[in-house]
Amino acid sequence: MEIIEKIIDVKSYVTKSNVPVSDFSINPYICCPHACKYCYASFMKRFTGHSEEWGTFVDIKRCDSPIHTTKLEDKSIFLSSVTDCYNQLEEKYCVTRKILEQLVPVRCHISISTKSSLILRDIELLKQCKNLEVAVSINTLDEKFRSDMDKASSINDRLRTLKELNKNGIYTILFMSPVFPVVTDFKAIIAQTHDFVNEYWFENLNLRGGYKRTILSYIEHEYPHLKDLYHDIYIEGKKDYWIDLSVEIENYCRINGIEHNNYFYHKELVEARKQGLTLRR
Repeated sequence: MEIIEKIIDVKSYVTKSNVPVSDFSINPYICCPHACKYCYASFMKRFTGHSEEWGTFVDIKRCDSPIHTTKLEDKSIFLSSVTDCYNQLEEKYCVTRKILEQLVPVRCHISISTKSSLILRDIELLKQCKNLEVAVSINTLDEKFRSDMDKASSINDRLRTLKELNKNGIYTILFMSPVFPVVTDFKAIIAQTHDFVNEYWFENLNLRGGYKRTILSYIEHEYPHLKDLYHDIYIEGKKDYWIDLSVEIENYCRINGIEHNNYFYHKELVEARKQGLTLRR
């Protein structure tokens, strides 16, 4: 499918963050050709002026002014909250690379989240960053399920990316997101990756907006034995499954000495951040 590309001018790449892990966010692109079926960032469409389906267009940000790095000293920066900064168009436009080149000398904490092996292109640049962590999203070891859900790098490529980053001394995080009830086998993923992952992040599947029906229909067709469970969670609003899974994850990670963060409680984390607190589960 051809992606509609549009260059847009912006005053700054840096915005105040609305995610609990950082002070600032940088999103070099609007939308993303990964076209994840569960993409929470699809709400951005109403601000873009696009009528096309989410995942079929990408706005490439262009900023003529250099990043005001002074305000970033001793702060945390997240790339990216509503796009993948290493989506396939980054190979052509190199916006993320140009941003990183400006951030290298800054004394700040940089977190990068991606589903793309393209990040390995910049590994020498990443190694120069003073305080960096890279999170690669993997929520399954089943390539069919992965390909049903997104058009990003394959599971094998993501595993290879984590290995290569780790081998080069970069702090690696496996971002298990979104965790699909029952479908995501967190123990199997950890067992296959613990040798080259420093930390695990967990985030549960939230369904809202237009993609809620898409995902529930997919589960009904591909995993009919889970239909009732997903109905209880996403139609009835029951939280028992997530509470039990949170306890199971916590116990498993504690017993096995696994560094982790549980972001199942995203709203609580955001509110805690506003109050200057930190929640770690």
